[in-house]
Amino acid sequence: MGKKRVTLKGDTTPIEEQSSSKINVSEKTAQRMVRGIAHIQATYNNTLVSITDERGNMIGWSSAGSLGYSGTRKATPFVAARVAEAAVAKIRKTGIQEIIVKVSGVGSGRDSAIRALANQGLQIISIKDITPLPHNGPRPKKVRRV
Repeated sequence: MGKKRVTLKGDTTPIEEQSSSKINVSEKTAQRMVRGIAHIQATYNNTLVSITDERGNMIGWSSAGSLGYSGTRKATPFVAARVAEAAVAKIRKTGIQEIIVKVSGVGSGRDSAIRALANQGLQIISIKDITPLPHNGPRPKKVRRV
């Protein structure tokens, strides 16, 4: 079929060509942010750190698997610190100086990931635990008898 071109009455140039000539990509600059939110998910098997702006738009992330660790080493505190350092390295050019930390999960990398964020020069404003806890949810499975 091909692209259809729309022209205005009395104008011979298509609208597509008019709008593309006005946009100058080189004028766009990286927006400087001051505050961000670090979401740390520490599970029994892995540690994930994602950093967003205040609206929740992703800026940078890292995980133990993306750094090349596999198996039970992904859930260690040492690797959790490396994951946090890698996430901060990805967002370094945005200019974030202050960070709000939200921790989820019960893994062993919770504390070391927070310490690694502080050691990278970020000022931690608050730390919040958002681990989901059931308020006596569904009935548990029956006990297995062998």
